[in-house]
Amino acid sequence: MRIKLNSVLVDNQSKALTFYTEVLGFVVSQDVPVGEFRWLTVRSPEGGETELTLEPNANPAAKKYQEALFGQGIPLTAFEVDDVKAEFQSLRAKGVEFTTEPMQAGPVWIAVFSDTCGNLIQIYQPPEA
Repeated sequence: MRIKLNSVLVDNQSKALTFYTEVLGFVVSQDVPVGEFRWLTVRSPEGGETELTLEPNANPAAKKYQEALFGQGIPLTAFEVDDVKAEFQSLRAKGVEFTTEPMQAGPVWIAVFSDTCGNLIQIYQPPEA
């Protein structure tokens, strides 16, 4: 069993695609029209097989869940980075709004930002081995 696909709920797929590619630097993997929405996935430019689906929050239950997490300050997902402080500076220079600046949480460093599409996203730097 492998994790190959994960999803983030987004309130606007086109806006999400711009943020996830132009701001975060992911690359488009799949972009297929599916009715009024798209099967839209991005992946890391560094390779790997895992894709992230930019899933429309059109389902009322999904939208309520997304809003509840955001309202409570809980990240929907997390992305690993090599250096949280450097990534924080880079993203902030691009206008990304952080709700949590870099801080140590046990053995890892974390920071949390808004993806402009209804989610909080955590970046984390794992402890050095």
